[in-house]
Amino acid sequence: MSAKRWSTPTDVVAAVRRRWNDGTLLCAYAADAPFPEIDLPLSGPTARTLGDDVERAREWAAALERAARGGRAFELVTGTVGGREIARTRLPVRARVVSYAQAFALLGTAADSERYRSLVEEAGAGSRAQQWALEHPLRALAVADDWAAILVAVARLDSARGSGAFLRQLGGPGVHTKLIESRRAVIGAILGVTTSANGFLDDLGLAPKPTFVRLRICDGAFGFPAGLTDLSLRTGELDRLDLAPERALIIENEVTFLSMPVPPGGVVLWGKGYDVHEPASLGWLRRTPVSYWGDLDTHGFAILNRVRTHLPQTTSLLMDRGTLLTHEDRWGREPAPITAALPTLTDAESALYEDLVTDRFGAAVRLEQELIDWKWVDAALVVEQ
Repeated sequence: MSAKRWSTPTDVVAAVRRRWNDGTLLCAYAADAPFPEIDLPLSGPTARTLGDDVERAREWAAALERAARGGRAFELVTGTVGGREIARTRLPVRARVVSYAQAFALLGTAADSERYRSLVEEAGAGSRAQQWALEHPLRALAVADDWAAILVAVARLDSARGSGAFLRQLGGPGVHTKLIESRRAVIGAILGVTTSANGFLDDLGLAPKPTFVRLRICDGAFGFPAGLTDLSLRTGELDRLDLAPERALIIENEVTFLSMPVPPGGVVLWGKGYDVHEPASLGWLRRTPVSYWGDLDTHGFAILNRVRTHLPQTTSLLMDRGTLLTHEDRWGREPAPITAALPTLTDAESALYEDLVTDRFGAAVRLEQELIDWKWVDAALVVEQ
């Protein structure tokens, strides 16, 4: 059986550190509550081990006494060790931390403690900000540099609930939009709203930054003025136009989007990777035959799956086994493949996705759409028509 480990000054620090980390010390200090005394039994020499190595026992006791700093960091309670076979010796048996001064000296957190007490007071008695700071002392301390601005932001946002204003309109002396965005998690928690970017604004009744959909049309189509063929419109406004194209192509890559011929009576929309939910959310596309063309890799299929959650009638374009194998000389390596289940894929798409996931053709194979030979694209478009 191995000998029992003797306690060290590090054990005393760890016991106090736990009270710091769980917020007990900071909350009690800010509330001027009595110090929550910490009493730690020390594991040290016994009568038997003392006889085996008296010098080591003395060094152990001396190390604890040095760490105690004459009682400034903690107090040592001694007890008698020894008996009939060896002279009785007084050694430390307990370490006690009985004051905030001792605890903060031991941890080196005196300045942080004063800072926390100040920010709790600054929040105002009974305020939601003060309640949050008392419930999350270390998180509050982490944003101490911005605390004054956070309090101003909380007040302005609270008064602007339901106004439909943009964040930019709420800025002013002491607070700015970037501060609100960077400290959204704290501000949202204090205000009791969702802390995700969109949920934060929705819950407060503020205006989100508008999203845009870019599309290409034939000159003069759908009642647009002549000469306009490449348009970028707010998603909501484009949705309300209630267009009725005969066909729609959603293309992942911008250059390919620009190169794609617009089908007669149709539209070509830029998918922008995982932002594809913007064009795919257009209500009038639900009545339209839609094709999606993305990269031939695991993420390309994931984006296709996302499109179909909005537009289940969507077919894939040039995302097939033949296209992949024909362009083997142009394969690249996908940086971070995924393995998620993609329930909307067809049987053929699922089989190819599985081959990519399992590296059947090589490690993390991908074929980016802009590398596909354009003659191959033209041939596929003829078949599509």
